[in-house]
Amino acid sequence: MDETDAVQALAALAQVTRLRTFRALVQAGPEGLTPSALAERLDATPTTLSFHLKELHRAGLITQERDGRHLIYRAGFAHMNALLGYLTEHCCEGQPCEVSAGANVPCTTC
Repeated sequence: MDETDAVQALAALAQVTRLRTFRALVQAGPEGLTPSALAERLDATPTTLSFHLKELHRAGLITQERDGRHLIYRAGFAHMNALLGYLTEHCCEGQPCEVSAGANVPCTTC
């Protein structure tokens, strides 16, 4: 991941509905969700959600697949992990970091 990709991904997540949408897709896992299931879960209108899904897709944070008449959206885990890797690339001056995934504690070696 380069700086331009990181800025685009972070900009896409810097909006409440898009952040909630992305988190819902992360929580849904590999099965993903249809736009109607997402709209119901997020209490969002289909038009609003469509706009935000397009932005997340453009940033590479989600994927879209057609399944018959339905679209299935999934979190782009590879892109998400690349972004996290980019952000933590030089953490702890190259030493192993003691922060576990999802922990709300600062790195113990920094």
